[in-house]
Amino acid sequence: MLYYDPLYLTEKGGATGPPNWIYFTWAFGLFAYQTLDAVDGKQARRTVLLASQALNLGRSWWTIASQIATLANFYLTTWEEYHTGQLYLGIFSGPVEGILMIITIYLLTGIFGPSFWDQKIFTVTGLENISFIQKLPNLPLNESFMVFGAFGLAFNIINSYANVRRAMKSAGKPRLQPLALLLPFVVAAGIQIVWLAQPRGSFPSIIHSANFVPFLCAWGLQFAHQVGRMILAHVTSAPFPTWDWIWIWSLLGAIDANLPRLLHRAPIIQSSMRTTTIFVWITLTISFITYARFCILVINDITNYLGIACFTVRKKDRNGVWRRKDFKA
Repeated sequence: MLYYDPLYLTEKGGATGPPNWIYFTWAFGLFAYQTLDAVDGKQARRTVLLASQALNLGRSWWTIASQIATLANFYLTTWEEYHTGQLYLGIFSGPVEGILMIITIYLLTGIFGPSFWDQKIFTVTGLENISFIQKLPNLPLNESFMVFGAFGLAFNIINSYANVRRAMKSAGKPRLQPLALLLPFVVAAGIQIVWLAQPRGSFPSIIHSANFVPFLCAWGLQFAHQVGRMILAHVTSAPFPTWDWIWIWSLLGAIDANLPRLLHRAPIIQSSMRTTTIFVWITLTISFITYARFCILVINDITNYLGIACFTVRKKDRNGVWRRKDFKA
């Protein structure tokens, strides 16, 4: 995607986009990933950008909605597992049915092209001439998927809270208190939305520029760090993480971008496309380093405690110290 459409314009924005056969490789790769991930016993991760590309959403608030819905489902599952001690997968879950739905989207896009998703849903299904159907909005297919995702998210929220409420009741703990621990996701996502919702006009807008993709990548890495800490808290019986220092950096970007609305003055940092680009890429770099540092620290703690190695083979020397296999005293 980054090779054929680095600015993430999609066909709707005037880009030629990747050739149709590329979508078949995405479908195969995602299916192989899901299979291997299921064998390994872990949960599915994010595929927002590629799915949005296939649906021809482009740089729009629909893509943001897709990002939020995907991350919210993953956060919800981890939040539920933290309180219940079990990983529940409902009737429609992201790691299974959600991934299969995206694979189907890739296959259909490979056959018909991205413009297929701009067609009206009742026109494609042949239902537009039914009287009571005519009273409903005839949305494009891509927007219809977003509506479907919203209903799916609402169902998962209700189902997850029912499981948490049941677990809290059996443990004799407050049943409403876990709801407060959904706020960290709301705060983190809210900061990103406010940053993207900067006033349009003479100042560069991230959502309508080439900075959109690195911004979403930085957001994804920050979310991965947030959920990673939640998982770590679950397996170590530690307190639920309600704060992440990187919110301060994102909040700085959000406030600066909205200075025209708040103080009726130009942004201090993001006053031009060049400075906005630099700031967004610095945000991406900081987000990557933060998450990479977290992963390295967790891996080192586990391997040092168990006396094993990650990606290396070790053996004990004469003093009982773990050394690389090729180490010579």
